[in-house]
Amino acid sequence: MTKGYWVVRGDVYDIEMYSNYIESASKIIANFNGKFLVRGGEQIQYEEQGYDRTVIVEFDSYEDAISCYNSSDYQEALKIVKKSAVRLVSVVKGI
Repeated sequence: MTKGYWVVRGDVYDIEMYSNYIESASKIIANFNGKFLVRGGEQIQYEEQGYDRTVIVEFDSYEDAISCYNSSDYQEALKIVKKSAVRLVSVVKGI
């Protein structure tokens, strides 16, 4: 089975509100057996400048990664993101 990944780049402009998203999303991701590989942290950007924060989540399958993102619970949690951050989110099929 091919793993799936969320690759998220973002800028958080309301950390207090975004913390609420992190709490909710972490539980939802765990329900889909998602595992955080990168969660913010120190980073150096080369070639082009992008977002301040990077998150990578690994799922057992590409289908699980898509299902988690599209789940009604996660879509509800995303309402917080719209008010607290700007992000670029890709769901990527592993090799």
